[in-house]
Amino acid sequence: QVQVVESGGGLVQAGGSLRLSCVTSGSIFSVNTVAWYRQAPGKQRDLVASITTRHVTNYADSVKGRFSLSRNKNTVYLQMNGLKPSDTAVYFCNAGVIDTTTYSLHAYWGQGTQVTVSS
Repeated sequence: QVQVVESGGGLVQAGGSLRLSCVTSGSIFSVNTVAWYRQAPGKQRDLVASITTRHVTNYADSVKGRFSLSRNKNTVYLQMNGLKPSDTAVYFCNAGVIDTTTYSLHAYWGQGTQVTVSS
């Protein structure tokens, strides 16, 4: 069993900051690329940022310069600064995991954490 758990969401005023955490645990051989997605009401789920095992990061144009990723073993942090009302969404973590049962790569999703930015 592999679990992916996000935390750190909440309500913040425009211009404020939040730090989201994504913890992957369970029967893990390795955690590969971890990505954050977000989904606003009535919209599709979009990629926000990703980080590889070598800490190579990639960001959506809409968050470049405001969001930053870091990771420490199986925990990935998404630091969000300069938040805008348009950042309001449920944020999901997706982890590429090689588990110790199949020793093959699977993608696991967390349950999501709500981020609300008020104007």
